[in-house]
Amino acid sequence: MYSSERLKGIDVFVAVVEAGSFTAAASRLNLTNSAVGKAVVRLEDRLGVKLFMRTTRKLAMTDAGNAFYRTCTGVLGELEEAEQVLGSEGTTPVGKLRIDLPASYGTRKVMPSLFDFLRRFDEIRPEISFTDRFVDLAEENVDVAVRIGGSDTWPSNIGYKYLGHERRVFCCSPGFLASYGPIPDSLGMLGELNAAVYRRADGSPSPWFIQRDDGPVEHYVPHAKLEVGNADILVEAVVRGLGVAQLSTWLIEDRLARGELVEVLPSFSTKGLPLYLLWRRSRQLLPKVDALISHLTASLSV
Repeated sequence: MYSSERLKGIDVFVAVVEAGSFTAAASRLNLTNSAVGKAVVRLEDRLGVKLFMRTTRKLAMTDAGNAFYRTCTGVLGELEEAEQVLGSEGTTPVGKLRIDLPASYGTRKVMPSLFDFLRRFDEIRPEISFTDRFVDLAEENVDVAVRIGGSDTWPSNIGYKYLGHERRVFCCSPGFLASYGPIPDSLGMLGELNAAVYRRADGSPSPWFIQRDDGPVEHYVPHAKLEVGNADILVEAVVRGLGVAQLSTWLIEDRLARGELVEVLPSFSTKGLPLYLLWRRSRQLLPKVDALISHLTASLSV
């Protein structure tokens, strides 16, 4: 059982942080300055840490205060959303929805579907971020995320759906192909032919995925002439004739259709990374989360 004592003082603490002073918080809460000060002191005593650094000139949070504030606002936000769900009889998707997407895939493939979803449920207030790193959904208060890569061994507090795999092909510009002639069909020679690769967030080059016949997918790191940490810029570099790259078809399908890129070595085309839809299990029953999971599962599955 959780003691109600743990909740005492939290609303006062958050009000002080957001108002910027004890006096402003007292006015907002319709309390005396003394009552606000005592509530914060009791909270600090219970936690065993100082939440504020008090001087005669200003009020500032300690590191512990900053961390506790982030936790408190997350909890209070969830309580507010729970009230919204109850107020709508738990059936209507409403309220703030935090969504995190991979940068290029999110822009090209997820956002068109998400726009349709938001037009359908206009009472949802989306907050959308784009990042290619793996975010901790609980720590960063994300409701739903789309990820490229990973495995089906996600933490127990994370729900997931496997959406399919990318398809990767080797490609270059028509001009590059005309200048260099036939593309070598051996990995060693191919890797020496002005290879262009994606540079990952940790600074390492992303390998090429190679599959021979029905064998397992192997990873091969070419001696790259060009490493780029942005997928769209990498595509642009290849379009401008700066090398050969292995790229996901979702990233270049428009360039292939317009003839700005040509596929080479089709026998080396292979599946790439898996695509996943992730969410916090604790949020799954919220109508807005459940509706988005269903929508993105239907629209993104490949």
